[in-house]
Amino acid sequence: MVAHLDGPSLARLRLAISPAAEVTSWLQAALSRFGHPVHGDPGPAARAALRHPDVALVAELVTPPGRTGYTPDLLTPKPPLGSPDAVFDEQLSAAAATPPGEVAVQVAARFPDGGLPTSVRAALDEGVLARRVADGLRYFWQAALAEQWPVLRATLEAELARQATAMASTGVGSVLNNLHPRVGWTGRSLTIDSSYRITTALAGAELVLAPSVLAWPRLSTQLCDAGNAVLVYPVGAGPVNQCRPGRLGDLVGASRAAILADLDVPRSTRELSERRRLAPATVSYHLGVLLRSGLVLRNRDRHTVLYRRSAHGEGLVGQEPTRSASRRKAAWVGEPGSGT
Repeated sequence: MVAHLDGPSLARLRLAISPAAEVTSWLQAALSRFGHPVHGDPGPAARAALRHPDVALVAELVTPPGRTGYTPDLLTPKPPLGSPDAVFDEQLSAAAATPPGEVAVQVAARFPDGGLPTSVRAALDEGVLARRVADGLRYFWQAALAEQWPVLRATLEAELARQATAMASTGVGSVLNNLHPRVGWTGRSLTIDSSYRITTALAGAELVLAPSVLAWPRLSTQLCDAGNAVLVYPVGAGPVNQCRPGRLGDLVGASRAAILADLDVPRSTRELSERRRLAPATVSYHLGVLLRSGLVLRNRDRHTVLYRRSAHGEGLVGQEPTRSASRRKAAWVGEPGSGT
């Protein structure tokens, strides 16, 4: 995907938190039998909320976990200017006010081969889909995310401050180039490595860069509508030298951060359990989350299964793989084990 940005668009580029993007990502995690790749199981409250009719309608519109596809932009409106405390309410109002014709276009893009779910077709025919989407997002937020929001918001605000400092010291182009491995800036155009072969132009538009904790590791783009231009990027996805160890716990949780930090050398579940004073089952659960997220690798050494940090795990901890670490990795041979 290529998005041409003119001078006025660059001048209007801003950073903002998108609660709607976070709640949509958390809902998607609740739909997955594996949970979130970093934060694990969204919990029984989130799963119970999926049974609410309006939340179930939103779930039909969200791209299924593990698949690529389009999720309607009406679920994630651009964060407006104004008080951070009012952003989510204003996003929901914007979602509910999406014109019926635009709703139909977005639904068609979500289901390009037809086969609309019955609930989606009925809400579309009745002209209430946008309003019910807003109601569903609000219900899921209150049931599954509101309690944790202060912690998430603090992490996101720290990221906004970091990027604002980088923008002031190195410029907009540098920030765009270092935002995500799949994002680049040519000096005139924003390039995004994706399955969509689209070229668009933003002239005098306002592009919002929205960091996300819960979208990790996905990158989400809304660049075809100049009035709703948003690039949601996962916190911690930039170059290795930008990953600070002190923020690791904010991203993966304190226990998983400690386990990941311990994997500077290959270790077994039992060894990690003893070092961290955690039950083996707890360590095994955390290792499973880290493994699915690509932060650790697993290999069998005779009768023992050992875990070590992957290159991405090294980057998240904030360390370049050392020469000795490279030698240890080279010594690992054989098929990954299946036990813990």
